[in-house]
Amino acid sequence: MRSGNRPATQRGVTYFGVLILVALIGLSLALAAQVVSQAMQRDNEQQLLWVGHAYRAAIEAYLKKHGRYPADLRALLGDPTGTVPEHFLRALYPDPMTGDPEWTLVKGPDGGVMGVASRSAKAPIKVANFDDEDVDFDKAATYADWKFVYDPTTQKPKYGPSTFGAPAR
Repeated sequence: MRSGNRPATQRGVTYFGVLILVALIGLSLALAAQVVSQAMQRDNEQQLLWVGHAYRAAIEAYLKKHGRYPADLRALLGDPTGTVPEHFLRALYPDPMTGDPEWTLVKGPDGGVMGVASRSAKAPIKVANFDDEDVDFDKAATYADWKFVYDPTTQKPKYGPSTFGAPAR
């Protein structure tokens, strides 16, 4: 045996050790990618809730002002040709879960838009602790089941008598 060469068994152990190291690095990278992906989904989920609430509030304001649901989402941007421009929304927000500007529209009894829902078939991470207006979101199988609807017959008042210190009866 020459002095510069290692025995075959020692080279095999070194090779095996390098393979284990590469596998561990790959596993670590895969886990890190999964954590980042889940964090991004949680951020998009929070954005979806914010945007959905904004659409619901804009639809509520439109209905209270005009006595009917808007014909489409563009009506929520208002009519700038009037003497006092009305803006129920500043912009039409895209669906954070899909990145698409198109939403599933929930039609009201008059044919107008009474709500929006995501088009994403992805399962939500958040499954509890929703706002009171987000009824049944905890039972949703997909983000498409999160329907941000304003229905005056089922909406609870946001402020009750006891909110401002008046005695509850």
